[in-house]
Amino acid sequence: MEDAEIIELYWQREERAIEETARKYGAYCQGIAYNILGVYEDAEECVSDGYQRSWESIPPERPGRFRAWLGTLVRNISINRWKRERAAKRGGGFSLLLEELGDCLPAPVDTEEAAELRELGRQINRWISRLGEDERRLFLRRYWYGDGIPVLAESLGISQNGLRQRLFRLRRGLRAFLEKEGYHI
Repeated sequence: MEDAEIIELYWQREERAIEETARKYGAYCQGIAYNILGVYEDAEECVSDGYQRSWESIPPERPGRFRAWLGTLVRNISINRWKRERAAKRGGGFSLLLEELGDCLPAPVDTEEAAELRELGRQINRWISRLGEDERRLFLRRYWYGDGIPVLAESLGISQNGLRQRLFRLRRGLRAFLEKEGYHI
């Protein structure tokens, strides 16, 4: 079923919308949530919460790119759950991703810097858009979708050490770009 048809089911308030969403994007959403949380059952709950939020959000919202919208929704739910669990007990696989990016992104001082953070997001998007297709996919698979080093290395047919070097160069490039744009890291 096409995305527009699924969205129309939501607009018509037909429960089949969730079934069709799960059929088409269930594995995609599960992968995003699992890469952040590392626990299948927790990931499953976040995906289910994502379907519930979809039901609550459509209407009035009508997402243009449903897959990306849904993935972002599930990702945000998963990150929030990860943060709650991490507050209770330190650790978790997602912290490694944040640590890797921590040395090339400026830390926010307080929540009043929302406008600056949006601009930072635009700058990062600008940097990502200048990457070659392979580097862009690698960066997004690692730092947006949370794919692990072994999985990425195998899918690219390179060693894990070679992959780590590529990721290091990408992070170094991002840092240099942001510093050139006036961000102090």
